[in-house]
Formats: sequence, C-alpha cells, structure tokens
Amino acid sequence: MEYEDYGEALGLAGTVLRANAMSAGLDAKVPTCPGWTVKDLVIHQGMVHRWAVDVLDGRGMGDGKAHHKAGRKAKDLLDWFDEGWAELLHVLGSVPADLDVPFFLRTGDSPRVGWARRQAHETAIHAVDAMAARLGRPPQPTETWLKPPVAVDGLDELLRGFIPRKRIGQLRSPQPTVVVVEAADSDAAWTLNVSGEPTITEIGAADSPDVLLRGPAVALYLALWNRGDALVEDPTGFLDKWRQDVVISWA
Repeated sequence: MEYEDYGEALGLAGTVLRANAMSAGLDAKVPTCPGWTVKDLVIHQGMVHRWAVDVLDGRGMGDGKAHHKAGRKAKDLLDWFDEGWAELLHVLGSVPADLDVPFFLRTGDSPRVGWARRQAHETAIHAVDAMAARLGRPPQPTETWLKPPVAVDGLDELLRGFIPRKRIGQLRSPQPTVVVVEAADSDAAWTLNVSGEPTITEIGAADSPDVLLRGPAVALYLALWNRGDALVEDPTGFLDKWRQDVVISWA
C-alpha cells in the first residue's frame, strides 16, 4: 500500500468504528474483546490515536494513561473519539517523509509509514470489534468493508512485525513446525518457522509445510487477529494453537 492509502484506510475504519459504536450503544458488550463494553473499546482506540500523535509530534512513547483517563471523563465520548481521530489524520498528513521518531515493529518501514500503517490496522481491527458489538457476534468476512489489498497489508504487518517479537506473539513449538499462510485471492503468502525460539517469518510459501492456513485475504486477516475463522482452510486445526499462543494486547 502507498502512504496515502493508509490515511484512507484509517479514515474509513474510524467511520465504521464510530457508526457501529453509536448503533450498538456504549454499554453493549464486545464479543471479540471479552470483558469490554463499547465504551471501553472507544476509550482504548481514542487513547491509542492520541498516543500515536504524541509520538509523531516528538513527545516520545508514553504509556497513554493520561489519555485513557481523559476518555473516561469525557462528557461526549464519541466527540472525544472524533477529536483524537481527526488530529491523527491531520498529523499523518503533515509529517515529513524523513520523520525521525521511535517505531517498535521491525518491518523495514520508515517511522512515518510504520505509524500510518499501524494506526490504519489498529483502527480497522477495532472497527471489526465495534461491528461485533452491534451484531452480537464476530462479523463474517463478507459483512465487513475490508478489501483484499488492505487485508494482505495487515497480514504482512502482523506476520513480519508482531509474530517474530520476543514479548508479543509467543508462538512456540517444541517440535520445529513450518506454517504457510496463503491468501487465496491474491499472490501473497508467508512462511512461519515455528520452534522454541522466536518465530522467523519469510515472504513466500515453503514447499510441503507442516501446516497450511489458506483462505481469502480478509478471512485470514480476521482469523489471525482472533476475530473469527470463517472461510479459512485449516486441516490440521492449527488455529486452536494460534488463538492460545498469539494474544496481542496493549502493554
């Protein structure tokens, strides 16, 4: 995806999140985030948007607690969400290409691109959560607004950025296991070399893998972010282990 595409994806995801949050109501439970209400979801996402603005503006990577507290006290939570979302879009549209700020994923992206990419996918997945709150269940891939190019990009960020990290994405196996993730509606594929050490992810499909996860890109995107596994081929039942091992949360 091009840099401008991330702004468009972030704008669309924010629109979906807000509309579904309003429709579901702030007290509605979020099936895809056990223990959360829509209020918790909106506060979290609004906090993350403001946290990203802090980093992009050169104020460093704080813990976001002050923003979280502000969300709890907001008189109109959705207006508060709008303010942070709009500010993030503005900042991403104005920062220079050579922006020099910290970024925590080793995907090869510049900080400017990395933050735009991360916020686009952060907001997209939580917009899916807002849809789940409205529906009372995880949405089917075909019920979402997501398109294959965005899903492929998000899969790449997840598999090459999060999963190899030591502290996040604790995907391990006592027996070396080769896992291929293949998007059936594109030419995108990744190979995960899972062992007792941090997982190593490579672009492309290995021959004769131990595990093959195959499906439409949007279905894989949702499944590997633990938002439902409809339409994903998983003949060895590997997704059960994935859901147990891969739990990415705010730290």
